[in-house]
Formats: sequence, C-alpha cells, structure tokens
Amino acid sequence: VIAIEVGDRFALWEQDQNTPRGLGLRQVFGENGGPGGLFHSLRVVPPILSICEDVQKFCPDAWIFNYSNPMSRICTTVHRAFPDLNFVGLCHEIASLYQHLPAILNTPISNLQFRAGGLNHFSVLTEVHYRDSGRDAYPEVLAKAPDYFEKIPDFGSLMKKLFAAQDGTDSEVTSEDEVHPWAERGAFRVLLEKFHCLPITTDSHIGEYLQWGQDVADHKAILDFYTFYKRWTLRGNPEIKSTRSERMVKIVEAILTDDGYEEAAVNLPNRNLLDCLPEFMVVEVPGWVDKRGVSGVRLETMPRGFSGLLANQVAIHDLCAQAILEGSKDLVLQALLVDPVVDKVSAAEDLIDRMIDLQPEHLGYLR
Repeated sequence: VIAIEVGDRFALWEQDQNTPRGLGLRQVFGENGGPGGLFHSLRVVPPILSICEDVQKFCPDAWIFNYSNPMSRICTTVHRAFPDLNFVGLCHEIASLYQHLPAILNTPISNLQFRAGGLNHFSVLTEVHYRDSGRDAYPEVLAKAPDYFEKIPDFGSLMKKLFAAQDGTDSEVTSEDEVHPWAERGAFRVLLEKFHCLPITTDSHIGEYLQWGQDVADHKAILDFYTFYKRWTLRGNPEIKSTRSERMVKIVEAILTDDGYEEAAVNLPNRNLLDCLPEFMVVEVPGWVDKRGVSGVRLETMPRGFSGLLANQVAIHDLCAQAILEGSKDLVLQALLVDPVVDKVSAAEDLIDRMIDLQPEHLGYLR
C-alpha cells in the first residue's frame, strides 16, 4: 500500500497553490491539476518510482495499491516506467454517489445500479438504473439534482460543525453555513446543467482541470475546506481502527478467494476502457476483481462534451510523466504550456525557477 507525501505536506502544498497565483496563473486548488498539480507530481512521483523499483526486484507479482495524489499522474508515470507491475490506484471520491443518489432518487442504494468514470478527481456518473424496474434513472437525476445540491452544505462547513461540537463551541456554526447555495459546487453546477452529467466530486477537485474553473468555483468554500482539513489532519491522534473502512480489504479478499465482484472505481491503464482517451493514460473506471487480480470494466458511454474536457488532459499527463522520467525542465515547461489553465509563457518559465528554488531537495533533479 502506497499512501505517502514528502517533506512538510502543508507548507509544500501552499507553495503549489500560491506561487502560480502570485505569477498570475489562475488555478483553483493546486493539488492534482493545473501548475500546482504538476509540481506536486514532480515532487512525489520519484520516491514512488523508487518503491516500485524495489517491488519489481523483490516481489514482481505483488499487487500495489496507491492512495497518494496526484493519482492519475502517479499511475500514468508508474505504468510507463514499470509496465508489468500490478499497480492500481484507489480513491474515496466515488463514495459520494452512495450518499447522494439515494437522496436524489428517494430510493435505497440497494435499488440502484450505477457506473462512473473519467480521470481521478474528474469523473462523472455515466449510467444509473433502478434495479427493481430496470428503468434508466439518469434523466431523473438531472432533473432533481439541482434542487438537491443547491441546499446541502459544503464539506468545510461540515468539518467546522464537527470541530465546534468536539470543542463545545457550537456557536461557531451559523445558519449561513447551512444554507450556502451550491456550496463548493460552482464548477460542479456548470457540468451538471450545461454538460448534462453529474460529477462525483466538488469544485476543489474538478475545478483544477478546467480553464474556466477559476471563474465559477466557490473559492470561499474551497478555502474553508482546506483550512479545516489542515486543522483536522494536524490535531488528531492517529489510531489503527479494528473495524473495516477501506475498500482495499475487500479487493484483497476477492483476489485471494476468487470472489468475483465489481468494484465501483479503480485507476488503471486505458486498455479499451474509455474510447475518448489514449491507451497510455490511466483512467478511473469500475473494476472487476477475482483471482486474476483487478481489471477495468469498459464504459460504453461518456458524455460528448465531458469527453472533450478529458481530452484536454492528454498531453499534460504525457509530458508530466516523461519530464519526471527524464528529469527534463524543458518537458516541464511544455507540460505547463499545454495546460489550459496556463496563459502566460513568461510566468510559466519563472514558475519553474521559483519552484526549484523553493524546493531544491525535491525538484533539484530537473535539468
């Protein structure tokens, strides 16, 4: 299991976020996409490649499950460097559908069959049906989702409420937090209402991949989420729970027992899984798990407009992976300049030098 970061997680993350913004580059969050996502990748992928090199040397048949971000860039680079490794990316965002779909459709999750896919942190619901009737529920989702999502609180407000309850300061939570319309779902709303598809996550994630994300994202909610996520991460007492909470446990059991089942979301190379993206890219799709391991489930449908947004990421992922493998500043610059978020050549050039100066121990390999 790989779930790592390098250095001071939050100090480096804030450099990923704020340094591009200081040069006028409009990015939403700076974790998985945009300029910040690139430098996050340049920093965290090399040690993961080192881990994979050891796995290939000592236990080449092992299954590796990655939870680290930027997920799709990590996985794409690893599969390019070690094409024979059993390397699977897992992310928790798919869990949102188990919460929201029953509420939108007023039916238990046991009565719904759904699939979703795209890229990690940039996926949408592709199909949903009622199990009892077989009826397509997607038109109903699109009709009812706006009223539902307009009224639910953002994640930052929920974390704020949790902290207030734990600290005995319930007065920190105001009614304004609870009624914030389309909370952390400005870019989400555009995809829902203009592209006619339901994203599986919120603005802090999907906004990173969109050249217009900065214009419509709920920046206050994103900042609130980051603030309380940081506070939650740094305050807690880590403990190992005795109860199951990770899907990976079920995946490992199914491999060992040949208990075949469909897993809702895995990140694997695009081997005839999504027609709108090339084979080298790692995509997020459902997976089939049995004694042979984890394989992707082909998605027959993907909204045409959203496919175009996915296609914008192809060259970025290609150049990011190759820049890491070659240690090439020239390819880093190209990766920035093909990103729709980047609209200034001089700013991109300055950004590379500034980030290397800020993080020489992590980025000094670039030449």
